[in-house]
Amino acid sequence: MNTPDKDYTRTAWLAVTALVAVLVAVSFIPPRTLGGIKFRRANILSDLISFDDAAVAEEEAVPPAFDEEEFRIDLEQVAERIVADTTPPPVQTTLEWDLRSGTSRHDSIPGTKTRRHPKRLAETLTPIEDFDTTGLRGMRSFCDTLLRARRPVRIAFFGDSFVEGDILTADLREQLQSLYGGGGPGFAPMASPLTGFRRTVKTQAKGWNAYNIMQRKRAPEDQRENFYVSGWVCQPSDGASTRWEQTDARQRLDSCRAAQVLFRSPRDSRIELTINDSLRRTFDIEGDAAIRRIVVRAPHLHALTCRVLSGTEGFTGYGAIFEGDRGIVVDNYSIRSNNGQAMFWTNPSINAQIDALVGYDLVILQYGLNIMQAGVLDYTGYARQIEKMVAYVRQCFPKAAVLILGVSDRSVKTDRGFEPMDAVPGMTEYQRRAARNTGAAFWPTSEAMRALGGMERFVQNGWAGKDFTHINYEGGRRIAWALVDALNDLTSRHASMRKAEELRIELGRGILTPQQRRRIDRRLLTKPRIKPLKELFR
Repeated sequence: MNTPDKDYTRTAWLAVTALVAVLVAVSFIPPRTLGGIKFRRANILSDLISFDDAAVAEEEAVPPAFDEEEFRIDLEQVAERIVADTTPPPVQTTLEWDLRSGTSRHDSIPGTKTRRHPKRLAETLTPIEDFDTTGLRGMRSFCDTLLRARRPVRIAFFGDSFVEGDILTADLREQLQSLYGGGGPGFAPMASPLTGFRRTVKTQAKGWNAYNIMQRKRAPEDQRENFYVSGWVCQPSDGASTRWEQTDARQRLDSCRAAQVLFRSPRDSRIELTINDSLRRTFDIEGDAAIRRIVVRAPHLHALTCRVLSGTEGFTGYGAIFEGDRGIVVDNYSIRSNNGQAMFWTNPSINAQIDALVGYDLVILQYGLNIMQAGVLDYTGYARQIEKMVAYVRQCFPKAAVLILGVSDRSVKTDRGFEPMDAVPGMTEYQRRAARNTGAAFWPTSEAMRALGGMERFVQNGWAGKDFTHINYEGGRRIAWALVDALNDLTSRHASMRKAEELRIELGRGILTPQQRRRIDRRLLTKPRIKPLKELFR
């Protein structure tokens, strides 16, 4: 006998009704933070009902993600330590290997030969705000150096994972070198597990133990005080080697004619350098605690290998700087997860010694992305720490101008999709305040990005990741172009002001020679034409 099928329709409708009721009830549960994990509101009625979660977020906002104790530093002690530890050592700190001859001793600097004004790379100009009132070591001094120097002009770019792998700095370097000359990828560490992510220089390291400053307690005790602003110390075993090779990822990377290998050798050691896998030379290093460097110059430096043959005990390898004879050098000193505090864990005397050997003209600070939190609008404490960072940089790199980059644009996911993070304008303003209080310069990165459509457009165009936080190489290129435009605009305005001042001085003289009169007539009476920046001081 067949039993009729049972009708489950009524039971199914009851189950669906119960599920909908539960989801509706869940929609009214405000966002909470449990165990350090932030849970958003699960609102299935977002098209019908909206909730004001801003107040809840403000109530539950956790303090900024940095410990003020990590920024505690006595700047007077730093100054005393720098003076004490940078006393000229009795040993030779610089050794040289020069293979140039004839005309190859001078970089051609093609940027100085152009007959056109540098074109703008971004549609909208986001200018640099210069708060320096002295004119001694601010952006005006850097502009003078950029226009007049017959030596490498060096830029150190300090940042976090936002510029890791030479993102942004690769295109900043490329554009500046195309305008002002120079070549090479700048600084490359002796060894690092992250070197594979960088496209602008290929690094192959063997026999090194590399320690990162963010895990500095894992480093041997005798190495914990040896960190440089690069964020890495590398300890070799006998025969440890590093081979750097220039790539074609950007223009002029392979137009490299010089390298500076930086290291510490407290005991006598022997180092072998190999140029372009063919020419070798051995250097006997006398033991001393001072920072040492070997400067290599060649008509074309495509590859360089450094091998530590002996004297590895206490030896610290930092890396090499690849550059041209003149023009622009941009060194990327990015440290993942760093909000700026790692700077104070570096050895100030080591920073100052390397700066005395290398000589930086501009230091760019890019931090804050790891600090921002949705709903947190007050960054007074972090702004004070930025002021300490600027003071620390000025003590370690006394001749360098300081440019603070405002935090980048960022979006967060809400019930309505991804929207601009409300903390971005607040963080930007506090960073601007820190620049003003210290007489540094400031560039609002988020404003430059929003002029290009903001983070939403960056993601849509494939210029940033789906986390709506981190840019990629394509996004870095757009921000770099906007920054180059800002630097060119500032340099051009400064050059015009200097030109006008020189004319006022000449016109203010009571008696002019015929030659001076002719020069002034040419400047005032001839038809104006657009000149390259370099020509303004010829």
